[in-house]
Amino acid sequence: MSMLKSAATVGGLTLVSRVLGFLRDQLIAFALGTSFVAEAFFVAQRFPNLFRALFAEGAFNNAFVPLFAKRVEGEGQAKARDFAIEVFSFLLAWLIVFSAAAMIAMPWVIYVIAPGFKESGEKFQLAVDLTRICFPYLLFMSLTALQSGVLNSLNRFTAAAAAPILLNIVMIASNVVAWIMATGNSPETGYIFAWGLFASGIAQYALLTNACRRAGMRLVPRWPRFTPDVKKVIMLSGPGIVSGGVMQINLVVATMIATTLPGAVAFLYYADRLYQLPLGVIGVAIGVVLLPDLSRRLRAGDEAGALNSQNRALELSMFLTMPAAIALMAIPHPIIHTVFEHGAFKRADTFAVAPALLAFASGLPAFSLSKVFQPGFFAREDTRTPMRFAVVSVVVNVVGSLLLSRVIGHVGIALATSLAAWTNAILLGVTLSRRGLFSLDDRSRQRLPRIVASALVMGGLLLAGAWALEGNYAEHAGFLAAAWALSALVSGGVVGYFLLAHATGAMGFSELKSMLKR
Repeated sequence: MSMLKSAATVGGLTLVSRVLGFLRDQLIAFALGTSFVAEAFFVAQRFPNLFRALFAEGAFNNAFVPLFAKRVEGEGQAKARDFAIEVFSFLLAWLIVFSAAAMIAMPWVIYVIAPGFKESGEKFQLAVDLTRICFPYLLFMSLTALQSGVLNSLNRFTAAAAAPILLNIVMIASNVVAWIMATGNSPETGYIFAWGLFASGIAQYALLTNACRRAGMRLVPRWPRFTPDVKKVIMLSGPGIVSGGVMQINLVVATMIATTLPGAVAFLYYADRLYQLPLGVIGVAIGVVLLPDLSRRLRAGDEAGALNSQNRALELSMFLTMPAAIALMAIPHPIIHTVFEHGAFKRADTFAVAPALLAFASGLPAFSLSKVFQPGFFAREDTRTPMRFAVVSVVVNVVGSLLLSRVIGHVGIALATSLAAWTNAILLGVTLSRRGLFSLDDRSRQRLPRIVASALVMGGLLLAGAWALEGNYAEHAGFLAAAWALSALVSGGVVGYFLLAHATGAMGFSELKSMLKR
């Protein structure tokens, strides 16, 4: 049950971050809407976020964390700290060189990641400038990710989970600065937002540096050396870069293709931000906690305990993810209207973003399943198998995006992303099962169908409620009417789902109460 408590800590702080992220994105939508400035800024932040996911979250959470956790378990914290400093020093040196080279080559880089921008000289140059400002964010966040891995392996999840809150606070402050300076929907606002992202990277790094110091894991860089330990991390990170960052790779592929369609970059960004809320709170939180937990259990030879941890993680993930996915698919228009339709974000934008959100949401359970299945490979230092499956899913995403975007535009890109997610999750789960490393226990086999049934009935209730409250989302009904109606829908959906879960035996009230107490 400690895993549930840890996941609740990560998920709770992630929820705070996502709520602030909602406010941040509302302010960005109000200021920029779906303009060319918005598209340039979204591409600018997508690029460093890609490499952060690949080199930091993908590589080090999947290659570094199991090695570090096993050092702590088998050799003690002093040896583990020496190992962490070796990797930290090498990573820092590499990031400095890589960042400098990327910033110099940025015009050519933008040609690759945003090919559609070359038709507009102003948009293209703005994307180059903003990406150069944002790119050092990669350096700070990669080091922050390594520090997070150290803390998570020591069962200290709070600081790492709280760090993204600083990102949203700084970006909200950037919106306030733009409002005070009255820059409006202009390139100047894009520059303010880019510098805000840069500053947030420094703030998050400072927070994690202090947390590591308090945990007795102060990571002071030394002259980088290519030691056998560093070499092992790099060898494991190679496949982990692809497998751990597959979602970001797919999103960047989607962005590349979207730049060739009018407004598509902004439409997909806003849809992505909405479905990232349940993914970050549930799927990512469980994945972060599960990997070090499995690594420690396997180090101790507790295969039964590892299997039980994965089953409970799968059960909890689906219990929370399925209703979120069904809700996003059932009422996308009320959500987008209430959250974004203000200022520069118009009603036509709502109707463009809503079907993309529905398409993204259809893949939400698959993303969470991948977060449950991947640690089963990474904890055993197998990063090659997930890498192969990640490559397959990227191919599915690229081919699907190219074909479907010709038929249904930007919605086809979002749908291809979800198809790729299901491909990855199914391959991971089936392979674990065939290797005898994972199987559903009796409890999971009984509860998963009941969870799905409860979520589907809840979706029907939401559709009926949205039809009854349709007038609250008329163009001139006002924000308060929309907010009240959405609150009623969300509250009714939550209460209805938990009542259904209790009635069907998917999850009883006593179990929920027990989980909350822990």
